Amino acid sequence: MKVPAVPGGQALAQQQHGTMLLTTTDEVTGYQIVRVLGLVRGNTVRVRNFGVDIMAGLKSLIGGEISDYTKMLAESREQSLDRMRAEALQLGANAILAVRFTTSTVMQGAAEILVYGTAVVVQPLA
Repeated sequence: MKVPAVPGGQALAQQQHGTMLLTTTDEVTGYQIVRVLGLVRGNTVRVRNFGVDIMAGLKSLIGGEISDYTKMLAESREQSLDRMRAEALQLGANAILAVRFTTSTVMQGAAEILVYGTAVVVQPLA
């Protein structure tokens, strides 16, 4: 993720995807909110893999990262972001503000990753 510098040397937590700006903040320095379009969200539910569970159990005995789970969760986050972005694009947004992630257990061995934010139209300040 490229994090551009803003005046004062602060980093702005944002991610540019084509014409869609995603940020965890409620506003973007150098832009004004022209229209608020509302809540957008994206989610995915993933089930653990039995083979990975066995390896994870062994790994828990010796410690260390369970890279297969790390990869699965990273892919799940990206899929959720893609779905949220698509919903925002359908509304005509060019940015999503206040982006947040949450997870929940759906059933034993299955988890949901949900991302949500506020779809807006922003334009650069003159």
